[in-house]
Amino acid sequence: MTRIKICGLTREEDIAYVNELKPDYVGFVFATSKRQITPKKAIKLIEKLDRRIKKVGVFVNPSMEEARRIAEACDLDVLQFHGEEKPEDIIGLPRETWKSFRIKNQESFQELEAYSVGGYLLDTYVKGQQGGTGKAFDWNIDSDINKNKMIILAGGLSSENVEEAVEKMKPHVVDVSSGVETDGCKDFEKIKKFIEKVRGSHDS
Repeated sequence: MTRIKICGLTREEDIAYVNELKPDYVGFVFATSKRQITPKKAIKLIEKLDRRIKKVGVFVNPSMEEARRIAEACDLDVLQFHGEEKPEDIIGLPRETWKSFRIKNQESFQELEAYSVGGYLLDTYVKGQQGGTGKAFDWNIDSDINKNKMIILAGGLSSENVEEAVEKMKPHVVDVSSGVETDGCKDFEKIKKFIEKVRGSHDS
């Protein structure tokens, strides 16, 4: 079963939505972004989060000391890195680590081999952007990377295309943010529909 991550939670309403709908992971963005929140705010939201949902912290080129400090303060389960972090930078952290890779073509997959991390997040290459573009890459690119790596698929996912994405890429986790938003805010019905599509439940 493909697991689900709802990323970019910023409000108490978002926490209420996910507590009811039960994705496997939620993401809190600590990097510069329209969804960025402070560790202090994240702690307050996490206090209300269902304990069965795993907490992912999203970082772009942080100092590892900062990442460790936020992980500890927020009791994060996973640290997700979206910058130019080198393989040696993210070894030995006290949490599971995921590294993001911006996919442009078949050659982009070669970069994954340099890293030894818990999860490999595939996002869409857009010049000058580290993620959160709302764009999907070509899922027809032939790759067997999911055979020996935990793959998290991000970039342009929504309830309209996630079934196709799962069928073609067979990721272990699908990661959505803007695809479950309306006017920049998380939308309960969109999250519900996305989760139903992934889990194959079309009950009303």
